[in-house]
Amino acid sequence: MIAKSSGPAEVLRVLGDPTRLRILGLLEREELTVGELARTLEMAQSRVSNHLRVLRASDLLQERHAGRVTWLRLATLDLAAGDALPARLWSALRGEIPALNEHRADLARLERVLVERGDRAGEFFDRVAGEWDTIAVDFETGQARQRAAAALLPRESVVADLGCGTGWFARALAPLCSHLILVDRSQGMLDEARRKLEPLPPGTRVDLRRGELDALPIADEELDGAVVGLVLHHLADLATPAREILRALKPGGRVAIVELAPHGETWMHDGLGDRNLGLDPRDVLRALERAGFVDATLESLEDRYRPRVPGAPEDERAPLPLYLVRARRPARA
Repeated sequence: MIAKSSGPAEVLRVLGDPTRLRILGLLEREELTVGELARTLEMAQSRVSNHLRVLRASDLLQERHAGRVTWLRLATLDLAAGDALPARLWSALRGEIPALNEHRADLARLERVLVERGDRAGEFFDRVAGEWDTIAVDFETGQARQRAAAALLPRESVVADLGCGTGWFARALAPLCSHLILVDRSQGMLDEARRKLEPLPPGTRVDLRRGELDALPIADEELDGAVVGLVLHHLADLATPAREILRALKPGGRVAIVELAPHGETWMHDGLGDRNLGLDPRDVLRALERAGFVDATLESLEDRYRPRVPGAPEDERAPLPLYLVRARRPARA
């Protein structure tokens, strides 16, 4: 119940904050401790406590004390009682919670917290079976599914990780091909990528080649496939790299490009050396098609790039959406 002295403006202020709506949405589903709530929201506990202080003052929370542990949940709001205004507002707002940007991620993290708590039995899975695919797909890279599928495919292929950096994509590619070529402008990055790849999967050969995407150190038609992961937004031009990738692929060879959608994290210009704050996928598709690629397609990804914001707490990161563009060099007639 909202304190009786609270007027409409105060109620609207309390319920007008998206973080507080996320908190109330979670506490309507589950009774949580402050620590569990902080882990579910991926926020510092002090920041969560500040929001809880506002909610406590407005009587929107119920607390249960068990020894030294305090459990929180949404207070029961009764339309027939004196708290009719907050009850009506919450009744209207609760249906909009799924539209909040972090809602799906909140539910996935909530599930992990509840599993860690160890109090979930078979009835939980019976209850959430219908929505499991929306709350339990919090895989960071999808490599497990990728490798399981790739285990059924031939490994005799030559694949390049273009702009490999420290080899984050290369580590997923190495078990999938017989010959892996890493290309980067930085020798330090190449050395670090090689170190992180050791020990190599049996039967995989790795070449390190220093070079630029607009002048690839790769022979004509040397590659069966190429991955370009979070690289193109560092470049001033897409046309020349697209033509170079086409040249290096065998007829029928494929390229997979993972990129950042346009975003507003301006600190990444200096902090991560990004020339562009993401790329419009239409520009990437257009560059590939003009270079001569066919079957260019755009896919969203169930993953986000989560760089740490300078000066922010360790657990506060910027979740940036990703997309995948795939295309193929035409086969010879």
